[in-house]
Amino acid sequence: MYCPKCKSENTRVLDTRVAENGKLVKRKRECENCFHKFTTFERIEFPKFFVLKNNWKKEFYNRDKLEDSILKACNKRYIDLDRIEQMIIDLENSWASNKRAISSKRIWKDILEWLKKLDEVAYIRYASVYHNFINKNDFLEFISWTKDNKENVE
Repeated sequence: MYCPKCKSENTRVLDTRVAENGKLVKRKRECENCFHKFTTFERIEFPKFFVLKNNWKKEFYNRDKLEDSILKACNKRYIDLDRIEQMIIDLENSWASNKRAISSKRIWKDILEWLKKLDEVAYIRYASVYHNFINKNDFLEFISWTKDNKENVE
């Protein structure tokens, strides 16, 4: 493992902990060259699967892209990052189980379902990107539609 500060290969593990019900290993490390301390994570690699886009193109599932979009929706909200991480893990497990591909629409709907329970503002922010909201009226219409169609959204 390289030191992120000085790029030295000489690092040592100070502490190892298992997290997320055994699905993640968290290691505290120290560089033996510059004594910089940093944390690394080891996660089980999921089987690769494709995402079917709306234009029928396929692309490999990209966890970083998904996580980034969710974190943007949750920006400046008081949401525990561990809950977001657990949400992503649970969703990945359901998507990867016996599937070679999943539609982007299914991914979007599953994330919205989670965000609706987690934080309404993050839910609306995420929906605004998917639906390409242009102005405040788009937000108001969506909020009104959500109130009128609770059973369809949940």
